[in-house]
Amino acid sequence: MFEQKLFVEVAEKLSDVLGCNDKNLAAIKKKYDVEVVLEDISIKIRGKVEDNVAKAHTVLKIVYDKVLNNENITAQKLNKIINSVENGTETSADVGVKGIKPLTKGQKEYIRKIEENTITFGIGPAGTGKTYLAVVSAVKAFKNRDVSRIILTRPAVEAGESLGFLPGDMQAKVDLYLRPLYDALFEMFGAETFKKHVEKGVIEVAPIAYMRGRTLENAFIILDEAQNTTDEQLKMFLTRLGSGSKMVITGDTTQIDLPVSKKSGLIKAIEILQDIPDISVHRFTDVDIVRHKLVQDIVNAYAKNA
Repeated sequence: MFEQKLFVEVAEKLSDVLGCNDKNLAAIKKKYDVEVVLEDISIKIRGKVEDNVAKAHTVLKIVYDKVLNNENITAQKLNKIINSVENGTETSADVGVKGIKPLTKGQKEYIRKIEENTITFGIGPAGTGKTYLAVVSAVKAFKNRDVSRIILTRPAVEAGESLGFLPGDMQAKVDLYLRPLYDALFEMFGAETFKKHVEKGVIEVAPIAYMRGRTLENAFIILDEAQNTTDEQLKMFLTRLGSGSKMVITGDTTQIDLPVSKKSGLIKAIEILQDIPDISVHRFTDVDIVRHKLVQDIVNAYAKNA
């Protein structure tokens, strides 16, 4: 059996999606020979044919988006949606982060690996877009309702600084340190929508220590600056993976800020996990640097003098 989930943010709209006396649901089940199970915040679609499950998921996703825009889904409109999906002229995959596309061959390959694997490591120098594109993928998965929340985390290790020297209380210090992750989400959601999602717990940005003891289900989880995790921390993080979740771990193994006495958990993790199915390692090069050209020159100069 194949299975997909559609996560529903606005539960009160569910009856409009299903239709009067569940007529929309019945039509979709009949068309694609699938089983549909309603859960608290999701619709589970199951079937024997993978393509049928995917199409039923797409139809329900499009119907849900139209309902959120206060459209009334009549039998005629539903048939039109189904025909569009069958013809390939309408797809929920188009719903994502508009105007943001990979700029290099390496970036395209990175996004493909994220889509096809449960765990992806993105390794490379500054400016390659490894964190930004991971956030883009997370937002796309969330907007397509492939996951119900986004979790972003970093180890609290600073490049020659200490949280104790930053202004404000502990939360303010942590927020300041996590600012790069906030900035990417602000850009994609807008500040107001981002704030609402944080208040609802749909988006969580926190230091890696906050992950301990949890099982993270139905989430897109990103660990940034993973080169600054210890072996124990990274193992702890990876074992938080729950059902329906996807992980992306990013880092630059040439920029380790851990004390000399501690080894980077990222280096060990890549060595021992890269041959496991459904885990992928993507290595960026200086060719993938999309910041100012000088950044590429700087990275190359340091590499030659390492």
